[in-house]
Amino acid sequence: MNFIDVFRRTVRCHGDETAVIADRGTVTYDELNDRAGRLANALEERIPGERCAVLTHNGLAAVDSMIAGGKRGHGTVQLPYRAAPAELEAMLDTADASGLVFDDANADLARAVLARTDLDCAFRTGESPIERPLVEDYGTALDTAPDGEPDRAGNEYGVFFTSGTTSDPKALLFDQEQLWHGSTQVIMEMSIEETDRALVTTPWFHMVTTDAWILPHLQAGATLVLQPTFDPDVALEHIADHDLTGLLAVPTQLTAMIDAQTEAEHDVETLSYIRTGGSVVTPRLVRRASEHLTEGVYNTYGLTEGGPNLAFAHPSRQTDHTGTIGTESFMWELRVVETASPDELPDAESVVEPGGTGELLARGPAMTDGYLGDPPAAETLFVDGWLRTNDVVRLDEDGYLHVVDRVDNMVITGGENVYPQEIERVFEDHDAVRESVVFGRPDEEWGEALCAVISTTEAVTEAGLDAFCIDHDDLADFKRPRRYALTTEPLPRTDTGTLQRAVAIERFFE
Repeated sequence: MNFIDVFRRTVRCHGDETAVIADRGTVTYDELNDRAGRLANALEERIPGERCAVLTHNGLAAVDSMIAGGKRGHGTVQLPYRAAPAELEAMLDTADASGLVFDDANADLARAVLARTDLDCAFRTGESPIERPLVEDYGTALDTAPDGEPDRAGNEYGVFFTSGTTSDPKALLFDQEQLWHGSTQVIMEMSIEETDRALVTTPWFHMVTTDAWILPHLQAGATLVLQPTFDPDVALEHIADHDLTGLLAVPTQLTAMIDAQTEAEHDVETLSYIRTGGSVVTPRLVRRASEHLTEGVYNTYGLTEGGPNLAFAHPSRQTDHTGTIGTESFMWELRVVETASPDELPDAESVVEPGGTGELLARGPAMTDGYLGDPPAAETLFVDGWLRTNDVVRLDEDGYLHVVDRVDNMVITGGENVYPQEIERVFEDHDAVRESVVFGRPDEEWGEALCAVISTTEAVTEAGLDAFCIDHDDLADFKRPRRYALTTEPLPRTDTGTLQRAVAIERFFE
């Protein structure tokens, strides 16, 4: 089974139902299918057998392109619009893309990219005039293209890029069967139905937005409302105006929406399920979301290499297993094994018993086959057929998983292994601490000394923070930071809410 075959079924069953509501219009499933077919034909006329990249905010062109790539069998290259021109040039080269679709919001960036590359075609969607000979109007290209769809030459779905928080972004090619497995898991886990209406706030080019949100709702025949860029008040207005039932929001977005809701009190009665994850989901955040938005909060876990749907913590488990990412989802096997040092591979057979801590491995039909253009990197990505997540987790006595930290964040101080997120969670209890990053630095006495960058909401002192750590019941003395850097600025994050640890350390500590 593949996603495009399933999408055709959705069109047959729900053709006259609303598929997408966006700034530039509303389309039914029949209309979306026609638009995607015409785009596929337009691309086959210009770049037959080649991939097309897309550089847009959340909008109709993005969804058209996702479906069109599947109809052609040549994967859509989903570009991050916050990348620099040189980075995008490298991504296009790695993905071997020959075409580009871009919108008005990214026109300047697209012009810079086109000046650096030798693409064969480009479509611009929007109202601004077109200035380059290569660039065609998107709407005109669709209107003049044949209807129907081309013969599918392959089974590719799309090229995704990792977030690049720990290294340069890497390209991953996924086929339609892999994406169908991921999409189907979400429908099963979250009981998504054709009557649902869901808001898209996170950037469409991320794997989580695509395979954990857009595709499941399209597969189910539901309606998507696209927010081009995130604004908490506008998101709440969309929920009220469109009677939305579903919301995908990373923790930073969810926090902003809760704060806005406490001020404005929008009508969000129809909201019944929220999917969150991507960074730490605290029990306090779940409680606040339940109080101000809906009790149906799902804490989820995944990664680009394996897809975003490895584990689900259902709303019913958010109280009796606070902080859990849940258990393995329907189509995945998860295994916790003894943690190896960052430069070594773990032993896939060294399984940790309940109550223990170790690295999480995953195996399932939706995981990647490897990095595009970088086969050697797969040597450390897999171990005995298992995908390495590089995340350290605790397996509780009931079999529920709790993320502890990243393997490569581990600090060895005084001969003891310490995971920084243990300490960062302690700082969450401090009223004046907004967020923190804990890390190690070479030290003659400790081997590595624990250090911390602390973002505060009011004045604090290093001595006060040290006293707080000494007095905290959940923090052993050897885990206490020895050096601090204080700032009132929020710490840098990616657009999916992932803390940019290296950037924060370089900006505030070094």
